[in-house]
Order: sequence, then structure tokens, then C-alpha cells
Amino acid sequence: MVWGGLLAGLLMAGLLMAAWWFPLWWQVLWRLRWPCAAQASPEGPGGGASAALRTRVWPMWSLGALMFLLPTVLVAAWSLWTPQRLAPFDEPVDAAEAPGLADGQRAQPSRRRQLTQLLQGEQLVPPPPLPPDTFLQPELVAEQPLLVSADRRWERMDAEFVQALLRVFRVMKEAHGYDMALLEGWRSPQRQALLAARGPTVTQAGPWQSYHQWGLAADCAFVRAGRLVISERDPWASQGYALFGQVAERMGLSWGGRWRMADLGHIEWRKPGMQATMRAMPPLAPGVSQAPHPSEAPITP
Repeated sequence: MVWGGLLAGLLMAGLLMAAWWFPLWWQVLWRLRWPCAAQASPEGPGGGASAALRTRVWPMWSLGALMFLLPTVLVAAWSLWTPQRLAPFDEPVDAAEAPGLADGQRAQPSRRRQLTQLLQGEQLVPPPPLPPDTFLQPELVAEQPLLVSADRRWERMDAEFVQALLRVFRVMKEAHGYDMALLEGWRSPQRQALLAARGPTVTQAGPWQSYHQWGLAADCAFVRAGRLVISERDPWASQGYALFGQVAERMGLSWGGRWRMADLGHIEWRKPGMQATMRAMPPLAPGVSQAPHPSEAPITP
């Protein structure tokens, strides 16, 4: 970068010097092109002034051309001799490409690798499920008693949405240092009815009105020291939710933190055409129980 700046400065200096000489060139050419200008001189037509100009024109042209071409040639030679790299896309990818890293120091994946993987359609793999006891933390059960029975099977969700969600998880980990966990993905209409019955502070969507029923929504939280952190009252989690929303929106997803009744851990993909499908769905039939499946029953601490 230093040599590039110096060569660029040299090129600009040559251009300025050439511009400074330009009026003299124009004056010389004008007098040589129109001899009448020379006839007006005290020495008469074809006099000593015209001859002197003819004598000086070639050195002036040569000097000006040299000042212009020399920096250009140097810059071109430097560009061809030294391989040029785009720094943001040439960071170390792993330890094999970054042998200078100390033992135990993890290389950050480069933007180049992330971009290449996205362009090549890399299929990310869901993380292993958390132990069931993770969802039995007393503070979690007190705040969300139905969380333990939520469906966290990645295969029940839309495949494209899963890949977008996993990319969000990856960026949150690699760029911001947050480990994330899936709290709930697909949700049955019966479970949606149960949650809606608990009041608008839980959900305002009835059966088939939530993207959860279509595998296009996910409720997420953070993992810190092996424990789930879902409360936005935690400053660390509050900052994480803000970053989570930003990353999700960059991936083309909708963040629940934008809602009037904010749901900071919720993201969804409003897949084209889904709104019409959801509106066309009839309510649960009268003969269908609104009660949750036995596996979705709340747990008392």
C-alpha cells in the first residue's frame, strides 16, 4: 500500500508538471502553425524568434512526455510484478493458511470463504441438540412453562429457512461471539391455539396464522457457560438480541424485535405467497381438540 501511494503521488506530480508545461507547448505550436504570428515579431517572418521556437520545441515535448510516461510505466510495472490482493477477501481461513497463529489460537474464517460458500450453496449442518435438562432451568420454566415441550427438530422446518437461520447462527458466533440455540421451530396448530389462549402477551396469532405452523419461524436464545439465557433484562443478552436482529435482517428475514409487542428472539421468513395461503386456511374444525398434544403439556416446576 505504501509503494502504491508513492507511485500514485509520482504519477500525479508528472501530470501536474505536464499541465504546467502545456501553455508553452500550445504557444509553440500556435506560432509554428500560423507563421503570421511570427511575422509580427520584430525579427520579421522566419526570423530568429521562430527559429528559436523550432529549436526548443522538441526538448520541451520530450521532457513533458517523459514526466507523463515515466510514472505511468512505473505504476504499470509494479502492478504486473507484484500480485495485487484485496485485503477484505484474503484473510486467513484456518490454521493451515495461517501458520503464524499460536497454538490454541483460532483463525477467523475469512469473508472470502464465507462469500464463496454462499455462492456455491454450502449446506450448513444444524448443531447437536442441547441436553433436555437445559430447558428445565427454574428461571426458564417459570418464564416459559411450555418451552420444554417445544418442537426443536430442524427437519420439521422449511429447508431454505433452516439454511438462512444457520447462517445467522454462524455470523453470530464468528463475528460477535454469541452461541445460539433453537428454542422452538415448527409448531402445531393445536399448540398455537394453546399459546393464543394464554393471552396477547404470549402470542397474538391463532392457529395457522403463525409462520411457525409452516416451519418458517424460529424462537432463539443464547447459550452462555452451558446455560440458556433468554431474558432481555440481561445486558449481555440484550446486546445480543440487537445484533441478532441486524444479522437476521441482512439475511432477508423478519425480526420480531420490530413488532409493537417485541419478540426479540423470534425471526421468520415471509416466504412469497405464504400470506395468501395462511388467509385461506380454515380455523380448526369444531371436532378437533384445541388442547395440546400430550407431549406439549406444560410442566410444573
